[in-house]
Amino acid sequence: MTLPLTMQDPQDHFAYCVQMLGGTTAASRRLGIDERAIRRFVSGERPVSTRLLEDTSQALGALIADAQAAQQRIAETIRMAPDQG
Repeated sequence: MTLPLTMQDPQDHFAYCVQMLGGTTAASRRLGIDERAIRRFVSGERPVSTRLLEDTSQALGALIADAQAAQQRIAETIRMAPDQG
């Protein structure tokens, strides 16, 4: 999935990243920020800082690493499984 071309505002981009992290609750856990604060950033009630975007970038990187490890484990399991077909 790619970012829509209209997503230039940090608030909109942060909201998009929150969805990529799995929603408000998952983003809250990964970022160590209260869910209410996440919603305030997304709604524009609070400004999205450069630091918040940096932390979000790191959280997305960790999610990518977790997903790649899970994908690798699935691939290994499939290779080692007897043919079921």
